[in-house]
Amino acid sequence: MVAMASTANRKIETYEEFAKVHALLLAASGLPECLHRRLFEKLSGELFDGGNHFQIEPCEGGRQRRLVLTSVSMETDSEVFLVDHAWTFRLSDAYKQLREVPGLSERMGSLMCVDVDVSSDDGEDEGNGELGVEETLEREVGEAKEKGNGTLRWLELEGLNIDDAMLVSLALPTRFPDLVALSLLGNKLNSAEVVVQEVIKLKHLKGIWLNNNLGLKNCDGKLAGLILKELPELEIYNSSFTSNFGEWALGFCAGIYGKDNPVNADHTSLHTVSSLDLSNRNIHNLKNKAFTPICLPSLTYLNIQGNPLEQNSVGDLLDLLQRFPCLRSLEVDIPGPLGRRAIDILESLPNISELNGIDASKILETGKHVIDSMLLPRLPEWTPDEPLADRIINAMWQHLMTYRLADEEKLDETPVWYVMDELGSALRHSDEPNFRVAPFLFMPEGNLASAVSFSILWPTQNVRKGDECTRDYLLGIGEDKQRSARLTAWFHTPENYFIRAYEKHRQKLLSTSLMPPTFQYSGTQSIHRHGGRPLLVYTDIPHVEEYLTHPEFAITNEPKDADIIWTSVQVDEDMKKATGITDQQYINQYPFEACLVMKHHLAETIQKAHGSPQWLQPTYNLETHLSQLIGDYCIRKREGLDNLWILKPWNMARTIDTTVTDNLPAIIRLMETGPKICQKYIEQPALFQGKKFDLRYIVLVRSMHPLEIFLSDCFWVRIANNQYSLARSSLFEYETHFTVMNYRGTINHKNASEFVREFEEEHQVKWLDIHTRVRKMIRSVFEGAAVAHPEMHSPTSRAMYGVDVMLDSSFQPKLLEVTYCPDCTRACKYDMDIVIGEGGVAKSCDFFNNVFRCLFLNETSQVSQL
Repeated sequence: MVAMASTANRKIETYEEFAKVHALLLAASGLPECLHRRLFEKLSGELFDGGNHFQIEPCEGGRQRRLVLTSVSMETDSEVFLVDHAWTFRLSDAYKQLREVPGLSERMGSLMCVDVDVSSDDGEDEGNGELGVEETLEREVGEAKEKGNGTLRWLELEGLNIDDAMLVSLALPTRFPDLVALSLLGNKLNSAEVVVQEVIKLKHLKGIWLNNNLGLKNCDGKLAGLILKELPELEIYNSSFTSNFGEWALGFCAGIYGKDNPVNADHTSLHTVSSLDLSNRNIHNLKNKAFTPICLPSLTYLNIQGNPLEQNSVGDLLDLLQRFPCLRSLEVDIPGPLGRRAIDILESLPNISELNGIDASKILETGKHVIDSMLLPRLPEWTPDEPLADRIINAMWQHLMTYRLADEEKLDETPVWYVMDELGSALRHSDEPNFRVAPFLFMPEGNLASAVSFSILWPTQNVRKGDECTRDYLLGIGEDKQRSARLTAWFHTPENYFIRAYEKHRQKLLSTSLMPPTFQYSGTQSIHRHGGRPLLVYTDIPHVEEYLTHPEFAITNEPKDADIIWTSVQVDEDMKKATGITDQQYINQYPFEACLVMKHHLAETIQKAHGSPQWLQPTYNLETHLSQLIGDYCIRKREGLDNLWILKPWNMARTIDTTVTDNLPAIIRLMETGPKICQKYIEQPALFQGKKFDLRYIVLVRSMHPLEIFLSDCFWVRIANNQYSLARSSLFEYETHFTVMNYRGTINHKNASEFVREFEEEHQVKWLDIHTRVRKMIRSVFEGAAVAHPEMHSPTSRAMYGVDVMLDSSFQPKLLEVTYCPDCTRACKYDMDIVIGEGGVAKSCDFFNNVFRCLFLNETSQVSQL
């Protein structure tokens, strides 16, 4: 958040004026006071002199850049630099700007290193795949003859457009029966049955790679099982170790076995291995006849990161590693299979001098538990035919920074995102950074209208020529705010740790099934006043004041005189004292109703009461369950499932700061704009004439104990303006994925009766069946609240809630949210044909009369009890 002071309206000419106007901004930036005057000088002179002190260098094979100091030295807090903002935008405008602003996509593509392809086809004619295959085979056979007896044992047929028919016609088992390794990576294989039929004929096969064949993507697990069943000697499948791995797989990872040396009759080949990288090999059990100190007596470096190893206990793994006499350097997930703390691992393995690239003595001295210094960077990925704008949208989350404007009166609802210029964007992350960056809003005329945004950069440690300049991407965020999990936005963190967290969470949900208590029903009493006088109602809601015309009620302007308080604001103790409201007055709020109307509490309430019901999409509070969300995301990605999610602020309406994305770094970075839930997006909703829609129901609650709730016969449908699409560009289109058009866009009004008739015709369903399921779901929601939060009960509370529902493509209801004091403009503005129950017409002028009659007089008209 960028705070703004009250400002004058004249040009700032002196440092004293600058310091006064920007006092809050300077304090918020964290810039040392000794640099304030220097900042003023550079801002006044628009002095961008970073190029005199720094140099940008490519790294990670050209897929990242880093910033290096070129000055002889730079002392702590000795200088401040201006960093321009190359792109500033609201998230909803990002895609549109990339397409329409001249030169923007080209600059961002270059800055983010996504403007060139990582690999190319080397001129190969894509339409001549069969000729390419035969040429490759001839070359491979020729090389085998040159190196030995002509027996081909290692064959790589990658990216050659081989389909199922071509694979069969190649007759590889007949032509090359002695193959030990076969790679068919990146082809067009589609049939698991055909692949199994051909591959299992290669009885000597020890390694096979079938990755990146889109047709096989969703049957990978089944395919692996079928092949392994027939090939007991297979040790590597799609880069993962099989349960049969042994000396060959270990030798492959050690660089002993490969194309030039497919096999070795000497089974002592591992004896000289000193370095072994087994990371991300999907190893479940490390205890193996080949992975022993006898076979690997010289092993000094071992990397086992990214493996589940769930078949080994912590004790067994530590005992195994202790027996390697020369092992000094170890890389492992922390938390992970060896435990949760680096210190504990080192105490159990006293011979280890380096853990995850950090000196063991330093870890023991500092008491550091989580070691993330050696995490691999999350580099941008794309396909050659992917549009540049799409590449940028995917990659930008490694570069974006954000702020939200605020003054003494209000906070800007929508955050601002920005990309620093090439110099600022080259600053990479470090847990021990030597520089710090902060956004700064300069107001040269002393007012917000003249404001220009920059970032400011200054050294926080002594830096020498040639040192890389770094910053902390998560400055001020510790493990209490899920620092290690949030680093996943920039680095490949241990997936298995997050998967275990998810599985534990899911198991807890699946084992939860609270039965609602059995209430002895006794109807809530009407509150008719003696003497025949009407009940006095105080309200700040214009529609209630205008349309509550029933003779049993009368409007009063004095809260303290009212029998009923019907308000849109929270009635807390301060408000009671200020207005004279007492505990004997009826209020349209229930104690602790936040368990329903705040999105994160609603999910927690449902999960506490019902576990994981079909009508609630998987939902995570990102402030507390980010690790579980990451685990769920990783499993879905691994299994080829849809991974589209919607992020919603805890307590904002009208879809403010709501985002739909399938990008994990985006999900994590969006936490920076305020607390949110992350919910699995309903990617296949029921559509109305090709458009997304949702339904608003009105629920009246007379009592929480016993539960006494009613559903209004009036409901309304809200329809998106655009045809539904999952195209990446559409995810930024409000009028495609959202339905609330009261505040932006054009309202696509549709009478409920017309909607139901046309929907039944379009989908050949009966609305009554859908309505029955919706009623059951809504009852379950409030039962869950009553069970999970008995403290909601209050004899002087009566309330109306909006319940928003969406239907999936199977016409099953999905709960979206519950709203306090819902906007009932439509119910008060339009007469509605009632499409359920006894039918009839719901007069707009009677809506609030019927609500108040139900809640306070125990009379039911155009409502039904749930």
